[in-house]
Amino acid sequence: MTKVMLENLPQVRGEYKFDEPLSKHTWLGVGGKADVMFLPEDEADLQYFLQNKPQDIPVFIIGGGSNLLVRDGGIRGAVIKLSNRSFSKWQICEEKLYCGAGLKNFELKKILPQNGLSGLEFLCSIPGTIGGAFRSNAGCFGSDLAKVLHHARVMDASGHIFKVEPEDFHFAYRYSDFPQDWIILEVCLQSEQKSKQEIEAIIAQNDEYRKNHQPQGIRTAGSTFKNPEGFAAWRLIKEAGCDTLSIGGVKMSDQHCNFLQNDGTATAEQIEQLCEKIIEAVYKHSGVKMQMEVKRVGERLDNDGRS
Repeated sequence: MTKVMLENLPQVRGEYKFDEPLSKHTWLGVGGKADVMFLPEDEADLQYFLQNKPQDIPVFIIGGGSNLLVRDGGIRGAVIKLSNRSFSKWQICEEKLYCGAGLKNFELKKILPQNGLSGLEFLCSIPGTIGGAFRSNAGCFGSDLAKVLHHARVMDASGHIFKVEPEDFHFAYRYSDFPQDWIILEVCLQSEQKSKQEIEAIIAQNDEYRKNHQPQGIRTAGSTFKNPEGFAAWRLIKEAGCDTLSIGGVKMSDQHCNFLQNDGTATAEQIEQLCEKIIEAVYKHSGVKMQMEVKRVGERLDNDGRS
């Protein structure tokens, strides 16, 4: 983004961060810089920015960064992150949970038991934010966001706010056709009543499963590849002999070979190369074309280190 574009950014109440390293905002801990990151103060501030920014500045929305691989060349334009607490508010009405898109999923571990809200326990185990879960239709333990979504409030690229229904976005397995430049503001989730003890037991059971079957406390981004219909991604990876692959500082986890593991020295390019190598090897071995669940965004660097 040119200096002239930066100088023409609107005066906002939130914060601008120029040349912000996106490695600080992703679970994998890799990625180049954003030309500018905008942290809006609230919905009105976000709306003002979208309605007054130069038209030729593209925007990209980032949530918790848990399912994101930002390439080493970074992202051109403005990266918007809803990190202000105004985007994390929640309330309950008629057994429905209304929560801001910036609410971290793990915060539901307290909200659900304290209010007797069941059916949403699976979300507690998904890294990231509610907004990110919506966009990717995240799920686990036999459920996903589409199954519990009642409606949502969104803002389009022009700053218009409106209500949307689940059928508007053709949700499927780890998929929605939610427009890339739209922003989720709030979701309304359906629930059912159960006792605090029952809900806590479900959450604890889910946590125990993850602890025993998936890597903890490392630089990862959850499941790397989607499960192809009729197959388990981890099994395809293992049977193709890819469970021990590594490039530079990245390898597949010893505990679960559908999880990437960054030892802290890997580049986004190395991670992407490993993923492409696995896709090629699995297809050659089984004829199954793997698709990444981790989203790749941004620009690659050329041989001279330029994006």
